Amino acid sequence: MGEKGVGKPYQLYGRSAWGSAIVETQLAWYGLPYETHDVENLLKSEAARVELAKVNPLAQVPALILPDGTLMTESAAITLLLADGKGARSLVPEEGEPTRAVFLRWLVFIVANIYPTFTYVDIPSRFVPDAAAQKGFVETVDAYRNRLWAMVEGEAMAPWFLGERFSALDLYINVMTKWTPRRPWFVAHCPRLTAIAHKAQALPELASAWQRNSAMD
Repeated sequence: MGEKGVGKPYQLYGRSAWGSAIVETQLAWYGLPYETHDVENLLKSEAARVELAKVNPLAQVPALILPDGTLMTESAAITLLLADGKGARSLVPEEGEPTRAVFLRWLVFIVANIYPTFTYVDIPSRFVPDAAAQKGFVETVDAYRNRLWAMVEGEAMAPWFLGERFSALDLYINVMTKWTPRRPWFVAHCPRLTAIAHKAQALPELASAWQRNSAMD
């Protein structure tokens, strides 16, 4: 009998230009077979959240079903898992590479500090019930996010975040700098990150995946 799941495609649940784009571009980079399942806007549709919760109880994307049927969530965990055994093509610096520690630090920084700010303000009523206070809450979180991005900008190298080493961080940067406060803010305040984003967007290997994730809500 063959190994369980061998030959089956990955199943990616996501939405164009949302966090699932970070995972889809990694699947494309590695040449892994995958199928996409488009999810309706989770911020606007309770029905979409209920439906996705059947796959991922948190009703969040990305949700990735591995070929053996295992559910993977959390983009950083997926990033580390997909990199296993990829050798020189790995988007995660391997043990012994001088950039590994820096990569791990900033991967976790992005997902633990910047990514949650969108959870807070996408539906602020989940955290601040008082409608009058929500505007101030959103403004405070947005300003905090901008300060976090300024920290990332200060550490960015060229042509990629890690210098000559292309990594998953560059995919995160391209996707997330399209979100609030949107690309014009990054052009003005984070030129290094903007340059990295443009370079990642231009990778021919990822052209189809980027095209699928070009529509913004």
